[in-house]
Amino acid sequence: MKQTFKKRLKKGIIYLLLLFIVLFLFRIAYGYTIKPNGSTEAVSFFQEIASTRSNYASKKYKIKNNANTSQPSVNVDQKYEKIATVNTKSSEFEKEQKALNDEIKKQEAIIQFEQNTGNKGNRRLQLLIGVQPEKFDSLYSSLSKIGKVQSEEITKKDKTNEYKQLNAKKESLLKTRASLIELKSKGGKIEEFINLENRILSIEEELQGLGVQLGNYDEENEFCTIKFSLLEGVENKISLMHRVKVALDWTVSTYFKLMVTLFFIAGLVYFILLILDKLNLFSGMIKKLDN
Repeated sequence: MKQTFKKRLKKGIIYLLLLFIVLFLFRIAYGYTIKPNGSTEAVSFFQEIASTRSNYASKKYKIKNNANTSQPSVNVDQKYEKIATVNTKSSEFEKEQKALNDEIKKQEAIIQFEQNTGNKGNRRLQLLIGVQPEKFDSLYSSLSKIGKVQSEEITKKDKTNEYKQLNAKKESLLKTRASLIELKSKGGKIEEFINLENRILSIEEELQGLGVQLGNYDEENEFCTIKFSLLEGVENKISLMHRVKVALDWTVSTYFKLMVTLFFIAGLVYFILLILDKLNLFSGMIKKLDN
């Protein structure tokens, strides 16, 4: 019996050690997958200019009607907004800046906004780049190789409904303006004439604003956006010893919490089974007394 107990004890200790090692290796591997967060300065800059410029592109494709072959295919003209954000860091600022400008020129992209800040040794370059949709992937891939990437992201939003709503609003305003102009030609009081003129002028201003918004959707203005930030500085490399220390601290803490949780769960289960056993014993005694 003592040998059986010793074997079970050894197996239990081995399982607990294996659990600890698995947690430790998991935390080490997870540490290598984490990238440092992008700078809040870059995020602030891009948020400030986000409302001043929007780039849109279009994609035309056909939807086949499989249910009814007699119906022709439907042509769809999708409008969308595609934005990539790349934050990089490099100790060779001039070299990377030159490579950046050469790549922008090579892909025939345009710099829509630019901000240079900081002194030598702590400089930052932030760009808002407009690129033709068919060259977006190529430019994004090239810019991701400049410096050491700290963070990157791509988002795509459908803008077809917004485009249709702007056109519908424009048509409505044009009809309203035509009706007011026709009404003005019928004559009337001076006050009414002045009110009509003011209303027509207000509609003209709205139409101008809509014209600017719809102009962003024109084919000659179709671009995708790349937000690029280059920070000067030496990359902060994490040593293996530091990773081991962090992983060990996390593993010990997590392992302890896990053991405590399992202990309380086991204690709760034991307590419930004990109560059930007492209840069964008590019910058995009552049956005997009844008999």
